[in-house]
Amino acid sequence: YEADGLTLRSQLICFLLFAVLYIVSYFIITRYKRKSDEQEDEDAIVNRISLFLSTFTLAVSAGAVLLLPFSIISNEILLSFPQNYYIQWLNGSLIHGLWNLASLFSNLCLFVLMPFAFFFLESEGFAGLKKGIRARILETLVMLVLLALLILGIVWVASALIDKDAASMESLYDLWEFYLPYLYSCISLMGCLLLLLCTPVGLSRMFTVMGQLLVKPTILEDLDEQIYIITLEEEALQRRLNGLSSSVEYNITELEQELENVKTLKTKLERRKKASAWERNLVYPAVMVLLLIETSISVLLVACNILCLLVDETAMPKGTRGPGIGNASLSAFGFVGAALEIILIFYLMVSSVVGFYSLRFFGNFIPKKEDTTMTKIIGNCVSILVLSSALPVMSRTLGITRFDLLGDFGRFNWLGNFYIVLSYNLLFAIVTTLCLVRKFTSAVREELFKALGLHKLHLSNTSRDSETSKPSANGHHKAL
Repeated sequence: YEADGLTLRSQLICFLLFAVLYIVSYFIITRYKRKSDEQEDEDAIVNRISLFLSTFTLAVSAGAVLLLPFSIISNEILLSFPQNYYIQWLNGSLIHGLWNLASLFSNLCLFVLMPFAFFFLESEGFAGLKKGIRARILETLVMLVLLALLILGIVWVASALIDKDAASMESLYDLWEFYLPYLYSCISLMGCLLLLLCTPVGLSRMFTVMGQLLVKPTILEDLDEQIYIITLEEEALQRRLNGLSSSVEYNITELEQELENVKTLKTKLERRKKASAWERNLVYPAVMVLLLIETSISVLLVACNILCLLVDETAMPKGTRGPGIGNASLSAFGFVGAALEIILIFYLMVSSVVGFYSLRFFGNFIPKKEDTTMTKIIGNCVSILVLSSALPVMSRTLGITRFDLLGDFGRFNWLGNFYIVLSYNLLFAIVTTLCLVRKFTSAVREELFKALGLHKLHLSNTSRDSETSKPSANGHHKAL
């Protein structure tokens, strides 16, 4: 009876945790969803169903992100309080169940729910059939079957070409035991490669993002003079805008955009002026130093993991199993080391998301407040799901944590390939170092190019910040 009670209690805890994540995800999506999509017709029902499926996917993504930190902190709690009555619900079966549910729901969202939401949103019903929800559902199901057959054929051919063993080819006919885990392993590898591209870019980009959010120190700057100049420019643009006739639509649009940029810059200057001295001179340097320390620790851990891979086989992500949950600490520093691992895991996830949206190819995916279509929301949810599902695998592969991957996360075949794991660690360390060097030497390079007269050849790409603050024709931005 006690074991059944613990099982029922674990199920209830899983449900409550997911309910909280679902509610938070719903508020996040509705914050960015375009209000014009809310009609009172058939499309409204389709949008609502797609909204619920996207919310479910985003909640699963959040659960995948929290999976590894929750497991690490649970291991330390069980190790510190092994006989405490109030934490009996926190046991190995609950942790394993969460990992299995995360793997199951990730597969469900990636291969069923999100394709269904996309095709359902784009469907209109087959020609000759009565229009309605049933016709759109029928078309969506047909598209899903065709997509499944296409992916099944591609994976079967790829497996036949890579591994010519007859047993492996016949195992593809076993859909549940081999095909879906094999396909999810390929998706996980793609997600890890995407993280390998996004995370180093995000680690260098985080300094710029935090610099935009925080108030920078005012060194050798006269904010009153800058606000006075920007106020004069705002008044001049306002007078020009009032003096133009409505027939000159192109000029009016340009002036309105320039006026909006001037107002935004004025707001930032006023915020810097109103900020307290400790916020300007203490918070900004402290945050920048903290980011630098976290990035340096991440690179050092990866370098240490490379050395461990060369001398110790148990450092492989698919190596020998650990002592189990609650039996031994995963870090030599105990609870402090576990807390550091959790901070680094969240930092890498945030950096990967920042780097993902910083890439030019995915720049159009950036959601806008109350102006994002459902199609773009579905694309964002799928992207975040791929990144979050690959986060535990990347963290274990890079040696950020020693927690063994549970469930289907630890069954990926490529995790046992020494050359893939070693190459992944080397590429991450090298690319991250190059991105950081490029970030902190960009100003020096620009000055060198200007001194040598090479800036006219556009040999150096300026950062995104300089691109967003180009000088206007009247030269006020350049003076600022």
